[in-house]
Amino acid sequence: MDDIPERDLEETRAALAPTLEATAAILPWVAKPTKLRFDARLNQRWIDTCHRLAQAWSERHESGAEDIRPAIFALYGIALESGDAECLHLGESLASAADSLEAGPPSAQLTAALSAATECFDEPGGLENVLFPERARHFAQRLEKCLAQHDLAAIRSPVIDRLFVSEAHERLERLHDALAVLPPDAYALKLEGLELAQQAEHLDLYGIVHLCRQLEKTIPDDTRIDELDSPAVRESLANILQQIGAAVDAITD
Repeated sequence: MDDIPERDLEETRAALAPTLEATAAILPWVAKPTKLRFDARLNQRWIDTCHRLAQAWSERHESGAEDIRPAIFALYGIALESGDAECLHLGESLASAADSLEAGPPSAQLTAALSAATECFDEPGGLENVLFPERARHFAQRLEKCLAQHDLAAIRSPVIDRLFVSEAHERLERLHDALAVLPPDAYALKLEGLELAQQAEHLDLYGIVHLCRQLEKTIPDDTRIDELDSPAVRESLANILQQIGAAVDAITD
């Protein structure tokens, strides 16, 4: 292979010179670690408490809602320590939502807003996440809007009600099938009951949510799974399914 002419090499070096100079100029900045905005221990407490809140919220149908309020106010306490405006705004909105939960069942809009917020902030990085200020502002405003509308009368949609009733009947059929097998399918009973409760909660159908929680509590845990096949337990589960069916049918009557 012929050697590259010296003239071509010089032209190549000249063409690359600006790029090389720019690269050399930014290398010290690339190597320099980003300065943290918050104390590392405070941020870790925020991350741990966000995880605690997300878990309490996701398990509210199974374990109840008792752990949600303490987790929210623990997060609010960390927000106060941070002294960050966006963090404080979010903490105050979550605290107001916690008070609303104590006053009565949340609206479908508030439930959706809390679900989105808890999922979003249960992420790595915590307060140091580059998107945190924007997300905190968004969810604080969303929660405040839902709380402001909470006292307004909910407008039910007959179309949505009919869709729910149709889907609920399909779930009830699967629940009856899971109870009918020998031994009963505990996993299917829990799964279908939980999903039915979540759908009912979005429509503020808290009577059905309560019955689904009763169903969940009546299913023996893994240490007592043999009791699931006992006549008494099967009868209790069948009675709850009958009550759920009656509540579903009453929606469109």
